[in-house]
This record gives sequence, C-alpha cells and structure tokens, in this order.
Amino acid sequence: MPKTDLTIRPRRLRLNAALRGMLRETELSPADFIYPLFVVHGKGKREEVSSMPGVFQLSIDQLQPEAEELTSLGIPAVILFGVPAAKDPIGLENFADDGIVQQAIRELKRVTPDLIVMTDVCLCEYTDHGHCGILNVGMSNVIRRPNENLPDGYLLNDETLDVLAKVAVSHATAGADVVAPSGMIDGAVTAIRSGLDGAGFQHIPILSYAIKYASAFYGPFRDAAQGAPKFGDRRTHQMDIANAREALREAQLDAEEGADMLMVKPALPYLDIIRQTKQQIPQLPLVAYQVSGEYAMLKAAARNGWLDEPKAALEMLTSIKRAGADLVITYYAKEAVGWLKG
Repeated sequence: MPKTDLTIRPRRLRLNAALRGMLRETELSPADFIYPLFVVHGKGKREEVSSMPGVFQLSIDQLQPEAEELTSLGIPAVILFGVPAAKDPIGLENFADDGIVQQAIRELKRVTPDLIVMTDVCLCEYTDHGHCGILNVGMSNVIRRPNENLPDGYLLNDETLDVLAKVAVSHATAGADVVAPSGMIDGAVTAIRSGLDGAGFQHIPILSYAIKYASAFYGPFRDAAQGAPKFGDRRTHQMDIANAREALREAQLDAEEGADMLMVKPALPYLDIIRQTKQQIPQLPLVAYQVSGEYAMLKAAARNGWLDEPKAALEMLTSIKRAGADLVITYYAKEAVGWLKG
C-alpha cells in the first residue's frame, strides 16, 4: 500500500457529540417551520386525512387549540387551505367574505394574534372542474373564444388573474399576513400586487410559488384539500419535472414582478433547484414546501418499521435547509419541534 500522509484527519472534529454539535453547519429550529392547515365547514370536525396520518381537516371551532399548540411550540406561521361548501366554474367562495378561509383567518387572528397567517391563493379547491383557473369552456361558454386554436378545457391565463387578485384582497381584508399564489399563472404576482395596493394593502407581502413542478408527490394533498382535477392534468401551467433553467427564469420573473418571498415546491426531489434559486436570487427569502407525498411516504415507511422516523424526518428537513431554504412548509412541524427538543 502507498504511504498516506495522515497529518490531516477530519475525523478529529467528529470525536464526540459535543464537538459535532458545536461545529454543525446547518441548524433546525421551530422558527424555520410553517404548518399547513386544512379548514372545512361545519362544527366539531377533526377528521384525519387517510393518506396523511396525523394531518386533519378542521372546522373553525377546532382552530383555537391547534393555534395555541403551534404558538406554544414556537412555530411562527401557518398556511391555510380551504374546502368550500360548494364549487362552481370560477370558485365564488374563494373571494367571499364568509368563505371558509376568510372565517379561518379571522378566528386565528382572534385567538393567536401573533401567529403569522399565510393563505394559499388559487382556484383548484374551489372550482367544480378542479383546475387552477378559469377554463375556456364553462360558464355557459361565455369565455369561449372560437377563433383561438385551443383545446376545450384550456386554462385561460389572463381571465384568471382578475380572480386571483380578488382572492388576495379578500384574504387581506379578513386579516391575512401573507398571501401565496400557487397556480403558476403568468403575471399572477403583478396582478395580485396591483390588487392589494389598490385596496390599501401595500404592506401585505406576497409569497410566490415561483417554482412549482407538475409533480407526482401531490396526491395525498388532493385528498386533504379535495382539489383534484376532474379531467386532464396541470402540466400546461405547472413546470416540467425535467427543467432547471426554466425554474430559474420563473423565479427571476416573479422577483421582478414584486414577489417578497419565493417558493420551490416540492422540496426533496428538487434540492438542486433550491440551491440554484438561492444562489441566483439571494436577496429574497426562500421557502421550500415538503409536500404531502414526501410526508406520506416517510410515514408509511416508518409505520412498517423500515425507517427510524424522527431521525429520517429531521434528516430530510435538514437537507432542505442545507440546500438553501430559509423556511420550510412541512406537515412534520409539530413533531419535528418535539424531536429537536428531545
């Protein structure tokens, strides 16, 4: 064997837990987490999502203990998703004063005023077709433009912008701290910024789902939010899973339109995108969404005894932050805080 110079021994700095902890480069804390909440109409409802163990659909009267628990754990923020009482072609409840999300915002700000309430701004949960915008066939075909060479069921970009602005203003009026457009609709940040500013909400920040892939990891979420498309898919507006340059272009455009924060979704399959986005736009806070499929597959493996769940979950969350995320939306937020203390 050739002689090796062992003057340099990196293992010296891994000798014991205290030394390893002191030199740890990436730290997780409760302040890193945003917890998703799913709200539904009714009373006394706390229904577990079958594909997402530990995640519940909650009625408004169940929000206070949830919010108080999150606050006690030091988790600073939630992001709201609503299941409406009825659906229609444009999602009228989405921007109604008594919509389910608007009710939830008011209740959360009443019981825990310091909890940051973020809201998802999209149409998919509210429309009867389950797509993220207005379609070119529907509403008695009043939006059909027959001279355009578009397939039936095509999502109309510019008509959707007006609705998104109304939704954002409605959420801000109810008391939301941050609005988060998630549909990957071109020009959404500009439209929402204009709508908010025109309504006197210049102070409300926009967290843009700037890079949202047409991922296979969203399935369990659609059980929770009841927003699966009734036909087709969302690949005409969500990003192709193979593309990286396009992702950076999307992020840059949203930054130029006035987004205050950017998001990459999903997280684990796109750590390279998180890293590249942070390097390209370091001046904006970057959020990563550890989505339902990432959570569900880890839960399933743990329940089968194939993984040590606390260690695996914290490893995943650490990898997301190490890649460059400043904040992580995760269904593991509450459990992760306990494991970190633990």
